[in-house]
Amino acid sequence: RRLEALAADRLGKPAALLVTSGTLGNLAALLAWCGRGDEVILGDQSHTFVYEAGGSAALGGIHPHPVPTQPDGRLDLVDLEAALRPDNIHFPPSRLICLENSHNRCGGTVLDAAYMQAVGSLAKQAGLAVHLDGARLWNAAAALGVSPAELAADADSVSVCLSKGLAAPVGSLLCGPSDFVARARRARKMLGGGMRQAGVLAAAGLVALDEMVERLPEDHANARRLAEGLAELPGVQIDPTQVRTNIVIFALEHPKLQPAELVSRLDADGVRVLAIGGKRLRAVTHYEVDRAGIERSLVAFGAQLRA
Repeated sequence: RRLEALAADRLGKPAALLVTSGTLGNLAALLAWCGRGDEVILGDQSHTFVYEAGGSAALGGIHPHPVPTQPDGRLDLVDLEAALRPDNIHFPPSRLICLENSHNRCGGTVLDAAYMQAVGSLAKQAGLAVHLDGARLWNAAAALGVSPAELAADADSVSVCLSKGLAAPVGSLLCGPSDFVARARRARKMLGGGMRQAGVLAAAGLVALDEMVERLPEDHANARRLAEGLAELPGVQIDPTQVRTNIVIFALEHPKLQPAELVSRLDADGVRVLAIGGKRLRAVTHYEVDRAGIERSLVAFGAQLRA
């Protein structure tokens, strides 16, 4: 309960719920906001749409309505307004808009408070709720120099992760109005996420919120250094100025290497990167990667790309 109260306070919401993962938090949120046959509007590159196994459709009967994700992670307001369904029996009722901040597949791009306010206003006028997938909201807040609560103010609910940049072993938190959290708590139980032993995980979460948030700019600086070093190597396409947080996404345009082969070779050198489709690869900085590790990684990249 201490962790949930602390998270609710940090994010400016009345209540919070500890869950085992961001995927569970997002699914519980969608189940709490939407009924069977309702529609959620979300980005076509969002984590919820791409990486969460279609859970809201399979388990909640919720219809996803994807709209184009812009390169900076935004959903264009024109696209959102066009996606709203008229009150007609032929269409699923629009109930929820989902946003993501920072944005995974867009390379850790951030949504500022002005954009959140604009989406919140549109949703309120249309009678929809807004859920924010804020798995890396702490990173977005650090990059923008604002509080997480400011970025979550215009979202009705928000999920945040403890185990990414904040280095806890496991856990996420879902925050929002008390009645919403009560519905989400029931959804968590139905999904098998209730735990009588949650205190052990919550203790690590308290440390994460109290001690790990302030060091996030170090991860961002390391990510920028990695991006700058990669930009100097042959076969890499990246704009380091677009790296705002701790995610580095680059394209491999190499005459001899394919992404999967580069991933395998780097892994043998102790460098972990992820191929995310096409020619794109992703690297993420975190608590266990210091500046010396970044420099060693660049040496390993250079050895493979210059060979």
